[in-house]
Amino acid sequence: MHALLLLALALAPEAPLAAAPRALVQNPTPPGPADGRPEVKALLEQLNAHAGKRGKEDSEAISVIDKLVTEFAASGPKDKAAIVKQLDKCFTEKRQEDKDGVRENKLFIAAATALGEMKPECVPVYMKWIGEKSHKKDIPLQRLLILKLGKTKDEGGRALLVNLLQDENAKIQAAAAEALGEYGDADQKVRKATFEALLKLLMSTKGQVDSNVNDLIARERYDTIAAPISTALGRLSGQKDLNPEEFQRWWNKNKKEEWPKP
Repeated sequence: MHALLLLALALAPEAPLAAAPRALVQNPTPPGPADGRPEVKALLEQLNAHAGKRGKEDSEAISVIDKLVTEFAASGPKDKAAIVKQLDKCFTEKRQEDKDGVRENKLFIAAATALGEMKPECVPVYMKWIGEKSHKKDIPLQRLLILKLGKTKDEGGRALLVNLLQDENAKIQAAAAEALGEYGDADQKVRKATFEALLKLLMSTKGQVDSNVNDLIARERYDTIAAPISTALGRLSGQKDLNPEEFQRWWNKNKKEEWPKP
């Protein structure tokens, strides 16, 4: 009996070994954009050198700015901050005015345009130079800074834009109104507050014109701001092609109602 049992055991197939547990394979986290890249450092040094030549090398500076826009997207947070800081520094440079008082501003325009591709890091720079005394008279630059700030859709930027609706210069008011139209996809509370501020300016300016048809200053201001305000009101409310009185009636009826997304 024992012999037969031993023979059966000897002939029985071997039991498979238990499979070794699989090592847990984790997907490695892809590396983020690199910081401290030598090419970024070299471009920043070049921009600083060209921009400091009192306008003689502004074309070269602008060429470097274009390259920095491309590098920004591939940069880590430290390099991004360094790029924005160097563009910010461009606004501290001095440029000559011609005999008509027109300042050479192409470096500033290029820096302001480039910063528009660097959201949200650009917001403090825009807010810093809007209305700053050394650039305040440069209306084309101010308009660009204002419009670019609007495109960031930053809430702090929106507050500044609302304040600019009271600026003494109608072109600045118009730019601020146009920029505020960018907040058409903000939440309802923000849209209502922005709409109210714009409508108040539109109706008060129109009232000045209506009360004195000979007030040419009021007429010029109204003609400058009416169209951009109306466009912004439409973007904020979804109500298109209304005249000022119709916007006022719509507001009176709907200011406490639920607004759909435009």
